[in-house]
Amino acid sequence: MSPVFNFSAGPAVLPREVLLEVQGELLSWHGSGMSVMEMSHRGKEFMQIAAEAEEDLRAVMGIPANYKVLFLQGGATTQFAMVPMNLIRGHASIDFVDTGHWSKLAMKEARKFGVSTHVVASAEDRGYCYVPAQDGWQRDPQAAYLHYTSNETLGGVEFPFIPDSDGVPLVCDMSSNFLSRPTDVSRFGLIYGGAQKNIGPAGLTIVIVREDLLGQTVSGTPTMFDYKIQAEGDSMYNTPPTFAIYVAGLVFKWMQRQGGLKAIEQRNIEKAALLYETIDTSNGFYHCPVEKAYRSRMNVPFKLAEERLDEDFIKEARARNLLQLKGHRSTGGMRASIYNAMPLEGVKALTAFMQDFARHHG
Repeated sequence: MSPVFNFSAGPAVLPREVLLEVQGELLSWHGSGMSVMEMSHRGKEFMQIAAEAEEDLRAVMGIPANYKVLFLQGGATTQFAMVPMNLIRGHASIDFVDTGHWSKLAMKEARKFGVSTHVVASAEDRGYCYVPAQDGWQRDPQAAYLHYTSNETLGGVEFPFIPDSDGVPLVCDMSSNFLSRPTDVSRFGLIYGGAQKNIGPAGLTIVIVREDLLGQTVSGTPTMFDYKIQAEGDSMYNTPPTFAIYVAGLVFKWMQRQGGLKAIEQRNIEKAALLYETIDTSNGFYHCPVEKAYRSRMNVPFKLAEERLDEDFIKEARARNLLQLKGHRSTGGMRASIYNAMPLEGVKALTAFMQDFARHHG
C-alpha cells in the first residue's frame, strides 16, 4: 500500500513508530496481560505510565519545579471556563489579544464570570491575517491575566514572539503549536492545550500552571474544575483519560529520540518553508491570506485562484493519498496541517502534487 499522508487539523497524524509501539502493547502492556485500556488508574502499572509521562514532558519542555502539570479532560474549550474560574482571584477584568476564532471563543466564555473582557489588541481590522505589534497594545495593569492564542488553527496565524506581561500572569492557549518549538515556560502563569495536534489522541488536555496561582477559585467552582484539587490528586480526582495519557507518554519519548524541541523546530521550519514557497511561487494559482511574518508553521491555509477548482483539487489529492486538505467550513479553500509527526516526505508529496495540479489546470 502506498503511504497515506494525513493533513488533518486534529485529531491529527501521530508518529508511525509510536503507533507501532501501541499496536505491539495493545493486548498486554509490558507483559502485564492487560491492555492499558483495561488497567485501573490507581494500579501500579498505570501509576508508572502516568509518572513517566509527566517526567518526560517536564524534560522535553524544560518545565520548572514550581509548575504543576495536569492531565485533564474536556479539551481546550473547557479551559476557556476553567482558566477564569481559577485565575480571576478577585480582579475585575481580563486582558485578551484577539487574533481569530479561538481567542474570540475564549473571551466569550470568560464573560460569563462577571468580569470585563478587555481587548488589548485585535487583528480583525485586516481580516485576522496578522498579529498586532505589542507596542500598540492597550493593557490593563490590574487585569487578572493576559490571554492569547499562540496559533490560530483556523486562520493559520502564529505568534512569532512571547508577549511581555509586565507582572500580570500570562496565559496561553497553545493547543495547535504545543511542543513544536522550545518554549520558556517560566514566562507564563499558565499554558493549556488539547493533545490532538502534536501530542496524542483526542480526549486529553494538558495544563501547566504556576503553583502560586492555585487555590483561589471563584465561588461555586465545581470540584472537578479546581486546579488545586486536580494537582493534589495528581490529575486523578476521577478516572483520567488513561489511554490518551499512555500514548502521549510514548510521544514524549519519541520527541526525545528526535533530538528534543530544537531539532523538531528545525524540521518544522523546513517543512513550512517548502510549502509556503510552493504557494508563493505559483504565479497566483495559490494564495495564502496570512501576512508572511505571522504564518503558522503548523496550519497552512491557502486558496486556489479559481474556486471552481476546489472540488477537483480535493478529489485528485485524495487519489494520491493526500488526505484532509479541505479548509474549515468558515474559511473555505484548503488547509494543510503539518504537525510534528508529518514527515518531510509528506510535505514533498503535497508540493509535488500542487505543482502538477497547477500545470494541468492553470
